Amino acid sequence: MNENYKIIGRSVPRMDGVEKVTGSAKYTSDLKFPNMLYGKILTSPHAHARILSIDTSEAEKLPGVKAVITHRDVPDLKYGISPARWDENIFCIDKVRFVGDKVAAVACLDEDTCYRALRLIRVVYEELPAVLDFLHAMDEGQPLVHDEYKRNINTEIHQKFGDVDKALAEAYHVRTDAFKGQRTYQAPIEPHSAISMWDGKKLTIYSSTQTPHYFQHYIAREFSMPMGDVRIIKPYLGGGFGGKLEPTGLEFGGAVLAKITGRPVRMFYDRAEMFAHNRGRHAQYMEITTGVDRDGKILAAKANFIMDGGAYTSLGIATAYYAGALLPLTYEFDNYQFDMHRVYTNLPACGAQRGHGAPQPKYAFESHLDNVAKDLGIDPMDIRIRNARRPNTVTPNDFGVNSCEMKQCLERVRVISDWDKKKKNHRHGRGIGVATGSFVSGAGYPIYRTDLPHAAAFIKVYEDGSAATLYTGAADIGQGSDTILCQMAAEAMGYRFEQMKIVSGDTETTPHDFGAYASRQTLMSGAAVKEAGEEVRKQILEMASEMLTLPAEDLDCSEGIIFSKSMKDKTLTFEEAARRHFVVKGPLLGKGAYTPPKLGGKFKGAAVGTSPAYSFGAQVGEVEIDKETGEITVIGIWDVHDCGKVINPRLLHGQVHGALSMGVGESVWEEVLFDDKGRVRNPELGNYRILTALDMPPVYSEVIDDSYEPSGPWGVKEVGEGATNPTMGCFSNAIFDAMGVRVNSLPLSYEKVWRALKEKREREEAEKK
Repeated sequence: MNENYKIIGRSVPRMDGVEKVTGSAKYTSDLKFPNMLYGKILTSPHAHARILSIDTSEAEKLPGVKAVITHRDVPDLKYGISPARWDENIFCIDKVRFVGDKVAAVACLDEDTCYRALRLIRVVYEELPAVLDFLHAMDEGQPLVHDEYKRNINTEIHQKFGDVDKALAEAYHVRTDAFKGQRTYQAPIEPHSAISMWDGKKLTIYSSTQTPHYFQHYIAREFSMPMGDVRIIKPYLGGGFGGKLEPTGLEFGGAVLAKITGRPVRMFYDRAEMFAHNRGRHAQYMEITTGVDRDGKILAAKANFIMDGGAYTSLGIATAYYAGALLPLTYEFDNYQFDMHRVYTNLPACGAQRGHGAPQPKYAFESHLDNVAKDLGIDPMDIRIRNARRPNTVTPNDFGVNSCEMKQCLERVRVISDWDKKKKNHRHGRGIGVATGSFVSGAGYPIYRTDLPHAAAFIKVYEDGSAATLYTGAADIGQGSDTILCQMAAEAMGYRFEQMKIVSGDTETTPHDFGAYASRQTLMSGAAVKEAGEEVRKQILEMASEMLTLPAEDLDCSEGIIFSKSMKDKTLTFEEAARRHFVVKGPLLGKGAYTPPKLGGKFKGAAVGTSPAYSFGAQVGEVEIDKETGEITVIGIWDVHDCGKVINPRLLHGQVHGALSMGVGESVWEEVLFDDKGRVRNPELGNYRILTALDMPPVYSEVIDDSYEPSGPWGVKEVGEGATNPTMGCFSNAIFDAMGVRVNSLPLSYEKVWRALKEKREREEAEKK
């Protein structure tokens, strides 16, 4: 491995930093166009109801209203992001399935008129019984959310690897525990927004999307248009975390309103509407059974889950498979069984949220593993090190793991957290817990079936060589991908980072890329960028070879200087060679593309969870519990990650801090609550409590320095989602260590801890009597 890198591995400033901190960055809702109208969607007030009639006549008469549309004005083709379950319409046709379901939309001269118009639309409903408890959605006699899906089963999974029953029968110790995970929401700071406009047959949408290509593909499909007639532009984006993966009523409805009026239409969700649209984390019931030998070596594991999908599929099929598929990654065992039912309910649809399907099952498994360790009298750190996955292994469900420093992560976090000393000097009310996590570095297969490469890029060098522009369909959603991709381009070219420019997230001007999801862009988009940069480098060295009359093999380029490897006085600037190239050969361009190898097994669902590489990490959390109130004070978090070569250390550790912020919030505070009518009770940031900077505990973040992934450009892997996966488990275990009580449902709220302590005291008092 050549570590003599000049650009990658450095904490260069973010390319968009100045614009963001000065307020000059323009997000979708900041954009204005001549004659622009404003649009809003009328949503259902009922969790489940039949639509008997819709009367828009009074709304149409209101001054300032330019268009009113219902299901009669839009295609009736069902859509969704998961092709196996297209089950959603632009507007409801016969019935509504959750509070917030889309019924109609208006386009008006201003926002106030939109709200007045919505109040004038008369919809007559016949209320129907609703399914609000996912644990009973499959019961006999429950109403069906979708008539074609019996017992409300959206997705059913049964996978078995090895001889699970035999391994459990021969195990020294077998234990079963059950846990419950809550609904949470991504809560990005920027609300969803879209501005649609037509130029003849060409549709352009500015959208707060994290996947411009998927928006282009699905919008073109819905309106039966060639993809070339749909342009998606992603302006600056204020966070996505999985919630902006798929087109919404804003894009579909806005496109129709813009077509009817012949004017641009801006549509947006307010905060409550964001919670109703949702696509956040599923609630889950998780039963885990594990059999171990007397030393704690895992022999077999069984996972039996039920998942609350809400009213529509969204990306939930993949979520359901991910929930079980990623569980065997951090520990080695041969026998594994996974059973899952994802059910429909009359609640907002769930989808992909940071860590996609994995954080809650990891919470359950890691809490369960601590219980097993306690049963056997083994230190929780020791049982994990004993079972830690090694490099160049294969999981029971056929995931090939190349690089893996799981054991090293555990050993290092043990040292930096002072684990052994704190365990030795344990005092009641103070506890320390550990958990592991892993995640894909890009999904092995795209969301819909296609043979397109997963990423492509090209680089154009200016005529005088004074700058180079990287063109990529990758999406910077706040994580800094524009910056690190330009670092990669400059490194591959032998160019200066300061002279790089980027055009990204525009389906018209940039080559195809699947966008920001599944932690894919550093490895996959980066591989395409590296190839494009190396093509530029090859051409520039060939041109310099002619200019210096030296063999191209004797030349190299670094930070904009071309030099001879054998003759130190022979140099040339990148600019000189680039200008000569343009004069003699024309534009200096480099292109690259990336397609992963064929991955995974041949069983049903084998593709979900496959990846060219997996990150690994270990976290320790330390807490102090007030036994009178149950209040949890987080003393510190220690994270050690195996994430391959680090392109930008500052951005990497920023991703870890962000992941931990979301993980701590979901561990202790966050939960979307509903009343008995299916209405969200806390659809605003005043009552849906996310961590603020003042709540954030001290974080100690390290990486394994010699981690190298052979399938990634320069050895890179992911970190942004994998760092979320251990957090809930490590806090559950820290609370268990502090007070000797286990809270088996998320969030691990102060009230739940207080009640568990109260029940413990009552049991102890009863035993004394």
